[in-house]
Amino acid sequence: MALEALDDYYNIDDILATNEKIPCKIEMPIYRLGFLDSSSINEDLMPGTKIEFPHWMARSLCSRKRHMVSVETPKQYRESYREILTADASVVDLHKLGPYYFSFGTHLLKFDLPESQDVAKMLVKSFQHRFRKVMDSSQNSYNEDTSKLTEKLDESERLLFRAGQLGLNDFMRWETRQTEKLVTSEMVKKHRKRKRAIMEEPV
Repeated sequence: MALEALDDYYNIDDILATNEKIPCKIEMPIYRLGFLDSSSINEDLMPGTKIEFPHWMARSLCSRKRHMVSVETPKQYRESYREILTADASVVDLHKLGPYYFSFGTHLLKFDLPESQDVAKMLVKSFQHRFRKVMDSSQNSYNEDTSKLTEKLDESERLLFRAGQLGLNDFMRWETRQTEKLVTSEMVKKHRKRKRAIMEEPV
């Protein structure tokens, strides 16, 4: 997995990751959007208001061109959580912290946050530390219920687990000679049908 904060417009996982909430502070009046703050009766969002926006919205409001809000690091990426992951990332329930923990974390790096460098280091180290356990589990769970093994994984890790399972299943099929049966490819079948049709055409 490359920890790159790149948007993928057609990727449903990327869409869901950028829908995660980020704590924000309003820096200038945002008119007629007061309804977004359920604790306020104002028609507008006023400076000083603290509110959570989804990443895609916060990014459009906090950019180089405009600074309508300031962004804070979500709690699951702050120092206390980083220390836990640094101590032993393999035991942490990442899915509970956020189903798209790694993907959302890389998107956070687009903001100029004081903790960005530390967050980036933690994401890389945590992923590397957990990777071997994920792959070991996928290779030692043939024909087993894997729901317990994957419940603490984030979505990117679940994809890796399924890829490992698929590789294991393919290997087991090869080892038991279930993949040695040669069958005619669909392309050859279609070619033969076209050739037969041409030969049967009346002259």
